Amino acid sequence: MKTQTVALWTAGAIAALGLGYIIYFDHQRRSDPQFRKKLKKARKEAAKVAKQQTETSKVDTVKLIESVIIAAAQEEYPSSPEEREKYFMAQVSAGETLCAQGEAYYNDAVLPFYKALKVYPAPMELLMIYQKTIPEAVLQIIVNIVSIEQQAAEAAGGDAAAQQTEQTGTAAESEEIPIDN
Repeated sequence: MKTQTVALWTAGAIAALGLGYIIYFDHQRRSDPQFRKKLKKARKEAAKVAKQQTETSKVDTVKLIESVIIAAAQEEYPSSPEEREKYFMAQVSAGETLCAQGEAYYNDAVLPFYKALKVYPAPMELLMIYQKTIPEAVLQIIVNIVSIEQQAAEAAGGDAAAQQTEQTGTAAESEEIPIDN
């Protein structure tokens, strides 16, 4: 027998076995209630594991955001334009280096990019540049941090406005003019 004939017979036998397995699996799936229960249970377990992983990643993202906000708040930023430009370039360079090392370093890259955003004169413009240059995962975290920071500023501004209104209202009440009948 030729080698080509043996290879064809072997390939035919493997294809027949594969087809037989597919037919057997389909028959089991359609008729055996225990088999169906096992498959359903396996799907539920897989969905449960996926849900846990999603929740874990959300918790990790929240912790990362908290740590970045705390680290950025503790940072002393330069005041002169030349120092700010130098600081900005150093932070962007550090972030790009971390992103270039792969997905494992994306979380570490968030802090330098966020610090660079803090010293940039036009943050919204820089976010548009980030959108084109940095990985989506890093950008989403930075956008979330900016959003949280903005909400906190609005809340603090709302509290200050409420306090100012209270003080103004209290002062107006104390300056009431008595009306004589």
